[in-house]
Amino acid sequence: MNAFTIETVNWRHSKRRLKRLRDRVFVCEWRIPRQSEFDEQDPLSEHVLIIDSDGSDIATGRITPEGEIGRIAVISHHRGEEIYNVLYTALLQIAKEKDLDDVYVQCELDGVNHFESQGFHPIGSVFMDCGIPRQKMSCPVSDFSWSRVELTH
Repeated sequence: MNAFTIETVNWRHSKRRLKRLRDRVFVCEWRIPRQSEFDEQDPLSEHVLIIDSDGSDIATGRITPEGEIGRIAVISHHRGEEIYNVLYTALLQIAKEKDLDDVYVQCELDGVNHFESQGFHPIGSVFMDCGIPRQKMSCPVSDFSWSRVELTH
């Protein structure tokens, strides 16, 4: 198991670090337009940064005040079950501390079955976001378990 440091940060103090990581993953790698990647939810949300043993930021995610988990960005060579487990566990802990009843995700369609296996249920119709079909899904905080199934890549 790798050694990671997990930091809960806010946008105001960590904007440069969060933007650098999300730019690298979403804008450069996935070709998401920069104007679509950063939004009005960033200053309102709680963000998690995961730092490796060398002190490099390797992953981030956020949870909005309404409980939407998103902007999950992981540097490509760190993607795997362990890092996602650490990231989602930290975001779920924030949801519990805020006494949220439910958490939400907006996943790509190929991720729907994976999230369903973790206790999520689709909400509404499929929609397009930056040219990517997505499904909004909801899960009671008490039912969420990232470890129910292994990640497949």
